[in-house]
Amino acid sequence: MRSLVRGLLAGWLLGLAAAQTAALALVWWIFIRTPHGQVVDATVLRGTRFGRGSVEQLVSGVLDAVSLASLVAATIVLGFIALARRRVLLAVAATVLVAGANLTTQILKDHVISRPDLGIAGTNIGAPNSLPSGHMTVAASVAVAAVMVVPARLRATVAVLGACYAALTGIATLSAGWHRPSDALAALLIVGAWASAVAAVLVLAQRSRTTGAPSDPHPRMVGWLALVGGAALVGAVLLVALADQGSLTPPVEVGRSRLVMAYAGGAVGVAGATCLAMAVVLATVHRVVPRLAEPTVAAEPAGPEADLVAAD
Repeated sequence: MRSLVRGLLAGWLLGLAAAQTAALALVWWIFIRTPHGQVVDATVLRGTRFGRGSVEQLVSGVLDAVSLASLVAATIVLGFIALARRRVLLAVAATVLVAGANLTTQILKDHVISRPDLGIAGTNIGAPNSLPSGHMTVAASVAVAAVMVVPARLRATVAVLGACYAALTGIATLSAGWHRPSDALAALLIVGAWASAVAAVLVLAQRSRTTGAPSDPHPRMVGWLALVGGAALVGAVLLVALADQGSLTPPVEVGRSRLVMAYAGGAVGVAGATCLAMAVVLATVHRVVPRLAEPTVAAEPAGPEADLVAAD
C-alpha cells in the first residue's frame, strides 16, 4: 500500500513538472512571440519609471544581495542543514534543485530565447533578451530548497519568509527596469519544474526501513498563501486589463495613469504568483520529506528464554 501511495505521489509530481514546463513554453510564446504580449510586458516595464527614485536605495540593496557568491553560500548552508538532519539524499536534492534551476535559466536566457522586434515602438526597451530572470531564479530556488531542508516545525515560517524574499526580489527587478513581469513568472516556473522533478525522485527513493510517516503538514498556512496569491493574481489581471484596454497601443503612447496602473498590476502579479508557487511546495513537502523512521528495538525475550539471557 505504501509503495502505491509513493508511486501515485511521484506520478503527480512528475505531471506537475510537465505542466510547469508547458506553462513556461506558453509564457514564452505569449510574451515573446505575440505583439499583444510584448505590448503588455513593455507597458509594465515603462511604468516602472514613475517613483523609481523613491525606492532606488531599497531596490539596489535587494538586488545587490543576489550574486553568484551568495548563491553558492546559500547552497552550502542548505546542504549543511540537510546533512545535520542525517538527510544525505535531501542535501543532494537541494543542491541539484538550486544548481539545475539557475543553470537552466542562464542557458535559456543567453543561448536559447531571443526577443524578436515585432515593429511596435517601445517594446524593446530595457534588456532585449531578459527571459527568464536570473535574480528571481536565485531567490525562488533558495527559498524552495530551504522549505525542503528545514525541520517540519519551521516549514511554515520559512515558506512565508521565502515567499516574501522571492516576491521582493522579483518586484525589485521590475522597479529597477531590469526585467518584465513575464521574466519573473518564467523563473518561478523553472524553479517549480525542477522542484517537482527533484521531489519525485525523493519520493521514489523512499524505503519503508528508512522513512516513517509523513511529517507535520501546514494546511492553514497553505490556505493563506493560496488565498493571498489567488487574490493578488485576480487583482493583477484587473489592473493590467484596465491599463491595456485590449489595444495594441505602443507603450511610448500610453498615458501616465495607465502606465502606473500597469506597473502596479505587474508587481502584484509577481507577488501573487510567488505565493501560489510556495503554497504548492508547502502542500506537498510533508510527504516528499517524511519523518525518519525510528530504529526498531527488538523485544526482550520472556519466560525461560529470559532466564537464559539473564544467566548468560
